[in-house]
Amino acid sequence: MLRFVLSDHCHLRLFEEADAEQFHRLIDANRAHLTPWMPWAADETPEATLRFIRLTRRQVADNDGFQTAIVCDGRIVGAVGFHGVDWDHRSASIGYWLDAGHQGRGIMTGAVRALIDHALRDWGLNRVEIRAAPDNRRSRAIPERLGFRQEGVLSEAERVGDRYLDSVVYAILASAWAPAPGGPT
Repeated sequence: MLRFVLSDHCHLRLFEEADAEQFHRLIDANRAHLTPWMPWAADETPEATLRFIRLTRRQVADNDGFQTAIVCDGRIVGAVGFHGVDWDHRSASIGYWLDAGHQGRGIMTGAVRALIDHALRDWGLNRVEIRAAPDNRRSRAIPERLGFRQEGVLSEAERVGDRYLDSVVYAILASAWAPAPGGPT
């Protein structure tokens, strides 16, 4: 079982089908917070949440990365994972979101750091990418805090509702990554 310990109170683990109800309640509670940035958030249904969890299990089986639940004090508070892995080019991209009430505590920075360590050290990838909308300051703060380099902006790269958002592209290379001492394993 894949598990990353972030602190005494928080860890990452793969999603299970049994998480669907709790995870959907979290999405529902954060819908207003997520809808401006996440294309799926406005219309997410309990059935779609279960389909997502099943797709995460397929992603693992296909060796195409994974999605994890961020669990703090026994409750799911967000998600972080790989959109996929390009094994030929040794690269991957990471996506994430966190319950509004759990932001500002370093949880997501630790979670993303754990995935970067895994991708670059354990999988031997060369590049990890993160994309975020220019106005999504909290999301952009994660790669900036972790030493990613901003590579550019993709114009109208993602459709969210009835509008197109630009994407700021950040990347870190294995040669530039310095894992945190004593960090998650």
